[in-house]
Amino acid sequence: MAKTLLPIPDTVPALPREVDHNRHLPATAALHWLALGWRDLWDRPLPSLLYGVGIALLSLLTIGAMVTFGWVQILFPALAGFLVVGPLLATGLYEKSRRLEAGEHVSFWNMVFPGRGGGTHLLYVGTILLMLMLVWMRAAVLLYALFFGVRPFPGADDLVNMLLTTPTGISLMLTGTAIGGLFAAFAFGISAFSIPMMLDRRLDAFSAMGLSMSLVWNNMPAALLWAAIVLILTAIGVGTALVGLIIIFPLLGHATWHAYAAVRE
Repeated sequence: MAKTLLPIPDTVPALPREVDHNRHLPATAALHWLALGWRDLWDRPLPSLLYGVGIALLSLLTIGAMVTFGWVQILFPALAGFLVVGPLLATGLYEKSRRLEAGEHVSFWNMVFPGRGGGTHLLYVGTILLMLMLVWMRAAVLLYALFFGVRPFPGADDLVNMLLTTPTGISLMLTGTAIGGLFAAFAFGISAFSIPMMLDRRLDAFSAMGLSMSLVWNNMPAALLWAAIVLILTAIGVGTALVGLIIIFPLLGHATWHAYAAVRE
């Protein structure tokens, strides 16, 4: 009996032909992305700087709320979780770089409300990243209980001494860094290219995340250097009482768009 092939529904988006997931970029490509991000930051800089101010204020309010409600014990895991949800928060910066590339009008309103892209699919990727962050924060609390037992958190004043001067604290730091690295690696893999890709092409969340993982895997040297740059610059931004994020976050956001553009060509 002959088999009848069912047609593919029109609602299923096609994969972007321009994306070459077998491309192998050198590690130095990450430095080029950063240079292009710096160029975009200072091309009509006001919207980017306002975006950076907004991210810094949002981070400050979040930290203030955690301190006010006595959640200091998860402050450090939350700061690490910022790396997980950061790609979603940078959506407006991708949009500015896309508009500059296309020669379109750029405004802060366009960045906050892009009016294009995956819509609900962007929300879906954002939900996954947020869930990863929440799971990581819960895992950090369980790790603390595993190493120190079920006892009250010592407080922020003794936290540094506890973690850096006791064998148990050092073991907790090493274990937490390793486990947190797994969360961060997975989040980086699915979000490094997927969100800019959904802004640029009508792709569903699963296709975009799958392509992003493939692109990261096939460009591992560049991806590893880029991840290290993001980690170092974000640490500098946090270490400057969040003031540095006003410039660093837009810089990384614009550079991420160019990372996507490099594999799209």
